[in-house]
Amino acid sequence: MDIPRKPRNRRKRNLILAASAAALFAAITFGLSRLRAAAPLVDRGGLWTDTVKRGPILRGVKGPGTLVPERIRLITADTAGRVERIPLRPGAQVEPGAVLLELSNPDVMLQALDAERQLAQAQADLINLRATSDGNTLATRSSLATLEAQAADAQRRAKADQKLAADGVISEVEARQQVERAEELRSRLDLERKRLGVVAGSGKEQVAAQEAQIERLRAVVAFRRNQVDSMKVRSVDRGVLSELPLELGQWVTPGALLAKVVQPERLKAVLRIPETQARDLALHLAAAIDTRNGLVQGQVSRISPSANQGSVEVDVSLPAELPRGARPDLTVEGTIEIEKLQDVLFVGRPAGAQAGGQTELFKIVKGGDEAHRVKVRLGRSSVSTVEIVDGLAEGDAVILSEMSQWDTTDRVRLR
Repeated sequence: MDIPRKPRNRRKRNLILAASAAALFAAITFGLSRLRAAAPLVDRGGLWTDTVKRGPILRGVKGPGTLVPERIRLITADTAGRVERIPLRPGAQVEPGAVLLELSNPDVMLQALDAERQLAQAQADLINLRATSDGNTLATRSSLATLEAQAADAQRRAKADQKLAADGVISEVEARQQVERAEELRSRLDLERKRLGVVAGSGKEQVAAQEAQIERLRAVVAFRRNQVDSMKVRSVDRGVLSELPLELGQWVTPGALLAKVVQPERLKAVLRIPETQARDLALHLAAAIDTRNGLVQGQVSRISPSANQGSVEVDVSLPAELPRGARPDLTVEGTIEIEKLQDVLFVGRPAGAQAGGQTELFKIVKGGDEAHRVKVRLGRSSVSTVEIVDGLAEGDAVILSEMSQWDTTDRVRLR
């Protein structure tokens, strides 16, 4: 006989299936969320790496520069002129007085001749003025002598007439007339003496004024002659003709640079230090100059008070003996020593790192297969190294190359 079967509970089964599916989906989602994106792969051969060390470092700043003579003589034009002759060219050894080039200017010659003519005319006028002055003085003295004689005679006559009038020989009127004449001549005599002083003084003043004019004209003549002589451009010092940027027929104006004479025996290095690294510079700091043919030790002798195009000029004095090949305008590279630090944690200077700032570096981990980004605080820096204040330990290997293309990731794989 048949046994009746119980109907299945379809609804319960569906609920179990739905719950299982939801649990599976949640597990898969959780697992996927725990997975990290694959780190980018970087070629190890193109990276610059270094290991953090502990020990002494030498702080310094570095910059390019040139060798410059300590003594440079710039020769400029005293007057305008046209270049007529160039007997010497740059590189020639010159002595004081050596003719470097010759100029010509007819106007300068005419001005010199006119100045000489004016001086000669003034000297002739002085001779005439002295003669006239002496003649006037002599004429006045002659007139004074005549008046002195007349006045003395009139005085004697007046005394005699007064005695005769007292004796009744002549009238009182005649005696009074003679006294008045004597007084008149005495007054004229006083005036003539004053006139002699005026004439003599005036003559001396005129002569002195003319002599002063002659001295001024002599100065003008000397100036004009110097202008004429300056058209033969001469070297003032002994040395080497460094520059002569002129050609035959070229017209030059007053003040134009004609030549440059240098003394190549004594050179100095003029370095251009980035303004961001120049804050610790000071006079008398030691410096090493690379001439491409040897290192030369020097000392900072001058620091420019202002920056120019992002750099500060620093003069470094050098010894007299320099490596062979050292010459003016030679490109060099110099390192100025700031201080020596003892027992500090340091590493090679990363690209773009600033002293005293903070940067992010990739530290190599897992046996060199990966590099993780870490924050590093920097201290004092030198030309090629920088002090580590925090973020790294001795023995850590880091990537110093520019890694800006990996700014969006915190780790990279190395191959």
